[in-house]
Amino acid sequence: MTVEKDTKISIFKGKNIRKTIYKNEWWFSVVDVCLALTESVDSGAYWRKLKQRLTIEGSQVVTFCHGLKLLAPDGKLRETDCANTETIFRIIQTIPSPKVEPMKRWLAKVGYERIQEIEDPELATKRTRFLYKAKGYSDGWIEKRMRGIAIREELTDEWQNRGAKAKKDYEILTSEISKATFGVTPSEYKKLKGIKRQNLRDHMDDFELIFTMLGERSTTEIHRQENTQGMPKLKTDAGRGGRVAGIARRELEKEIGRTVVTKGNFLTKKLKQQS
Repeated sequence: MTVEKDTKISIFKGKNIRKTIYKNEWWFSVVDVCLALTESVDSGAYWRKLKQRLTIEGSQVVTFCHGLKLLAPDGKLRETDCANTETIFRIIQTIPSPKVEPMKRWLAKVGYERIQEIEDPELATKRTRFLYKAKGYSDGWIEKRMRGIAIREELTDEWQNRGAKAKKDYEILTSEISKATFGVTPSEYKKLKGIKRQNLRDHMDDFELIFTMLGERSTTEIHRQENTQGMPKLKTDAGRGGRVAGIARRELEKEIGRTVVTKGNFLTKKLKQQS
């Protein structure tokens, strides 16, 4: 079993198909693909029966699937069979559905986009900007969010090089920064904002994004200055970096007379704008 850092969602004919980057390419949830093609009331059972049939027939396609942990509808990471584009092509060939041909074209497009992004990483950034714009985010917010993504990636690279390997390590370190910056862990922050599956940072306002960036960038710099190695020291650094942002946050709150940490999220804000 492999734990992946991020679960992304692609839409095919109105159905969500989870995917993640594994071995530098997209891997898709086989169960989600089965549901999109068959409309089965139990796509998990459909895939189990299909696996049995393929195995009996001597097909090797099942051996190319890997159990990856993806975000489930209940908001928890759960192991599910995933396959890359080539293997998904082979699987859907065995499913009787009029949607098979459209899905082949869809998979080819998604796979080609990934190849383009590997050759030109700026394309991934442009696509992310476009998606945020399509969702209704302002240009100013998008600029901060994109800068925050870059700072976060810089930090996680440092963590990986300095001894943080498992997803749990990243969660522990992120929680330390968040507690020192905002006084709450990411899970507590999401509960405050009333969100579950969504990315917390997509529901932060300008100040929340700015202090998140300050805490993470400060932590990165502390790691580099002290050449930190190992989780215990990384955790200590994370608390120190977060405290830098926490002090700045509290000073701002004194000046503006309100808390930076808010219950507001993008979903409720958008509904208000539409009403």
